[in-house]
Amino acid sequence: MIPEFGQILKQEVRNVAPSASIRTEFGEIDIYLFDQILRGRFDHRRRVFDAGCGDGRNLVYFLRHGFECHGADADPSAIARVRATAAALAPALPFDNFKVAELDRLPWPDATMDAVVASAVLHFSRDGGHFDRILDELWRVLAPGGLFFARLASTIGLEKVVGAAGRRVRLPDGTERFVVDEEILRQAVRRLGGRQADPIKTTNVEGQRCMTTWCLEKIA
Repeated sequence: MIPEFGQILKQEVRNVAPSASIRTEFGEIDIYLFDQILRGRFDHRRRVFDAGCGDGRNLVYFLRHGFECHGADADPSAIARVRATAAALAPALPFDNFKVAELDRLPWPDATMDAVVASAVLHFSRDGGHFDRILDELWRVLAPGGLFFARLASTIGLEKVVGAAGRRVRLPDGTERFVVDEEILRQAVRRLGGRQADPIKTTNVEGQRCMTTWCLEKIA
């Protein structure tokens, strides 16, 4: 009986599509955040804050593996959904780790997070001043030695199409975003006093939009 059971179990494992298995473990995670996990950037950074967390798509892996997860979103329904996800995957995690909050006014103390994730959120800034205020708040809650990970819209590769960065523009895909360029990001690094963990990397989606990956470390 035992050998037969083993064969059945192996067959069941083979019948699970790799995509389904990975989705169960990681959710709909940003692939570039997944890359940071693979590279060991979260091996010793256990307190993770998701800025503009939505329904928690980037937190599934962290919740499953005992990280101390926190999140903020201006949408109450999004916070209700991420709290439900956290309750299912990490029931011991405090309910109030996820809060309805504006990202330029975070209700967390200074230096309480080992990693801050801002995936597809900074480009919703209203203008340059709002962008700086959000960035300052995210940096404030990040502890020395912490990792800041962002994915945001940029003009890099679309300069001739959308014009100057540092403002809201309508991209060729029809969306309106606050866009940055490399110089704006480098100036921000100098102002914050951090250092780049990786080179600035940009993906151009058939000339319709450009998304830039920006990773910093907060100097201890």
